[in-house]
Amino acid sequence: MQNIIELHRRATDAVLAIVAGVRDSDLDRPTPCAGWDLRTLLAHMIGQDHGFAAAALADVSAEAFAPREPSVEAHRSGAAVVVAAFSAASPNRNVLMPEFGDRRFPLRMVVGFHLLDTLVHGWDVAVSLGDDVRYDDDLLAAVLEQAEAVPDGDVRTLPGSAFAPVLAGADEERGWARTLALLGRDPHWVSPVVAS
Repeated sequence: MQNIIELHRRATDAVLAIVAGVRDSDLDRPTPCAGWDLRTLLAHMIGQDHGFAAAALADVSAEAFAPREPSVEAHRSGAAVVVAAFSAASPNRNVLMPEFGDRRFPLRMVVGFHLLDTLVHGWDVAVSLGDDVRYDDDLLAAVLEQAEAVPDGDVRTLPGSAFAPVLAGADEERGWARTLALLGRDPHWVSPVVAS
């Protein structure tokens, strides 16, 4: 359990460094998340941080995960809250996840879910800014394991689905590119703002 908690903390630190580079003038930039600009993505990330934090400690409704006003400071605050909550939560807790059909999952799995969400959205932010991402190898291995466990199928085509369908050719990809392709993201996505 301590290993996944530590990996999550390091993933959060890596993404904090990425988000720290966001300026107000960047918030209208497109992201790899279909239909979302950087403002919407950050609002989602902050809401998820607070929602996962609350759920780790007590049963909450889906409203706990609602997007929040985006800013670098709000992201920093939300990241601190979720890291602290995962450390404080009972390792034996089965966490109610209202966004997953009100199912319960062991805390270890929930930390893994958020680790995946954190690193992938960190990449989303970085590439929307035209930056590169270099996560540590053990973080890449942990997030790939999580991505390989995400169910595929028709659920990925429903409105509001967390991930798009697995990309064709995902099995030929390796490392971080494979993680992204398994989650329906184009590993070679380039912001039209940066490309122009």
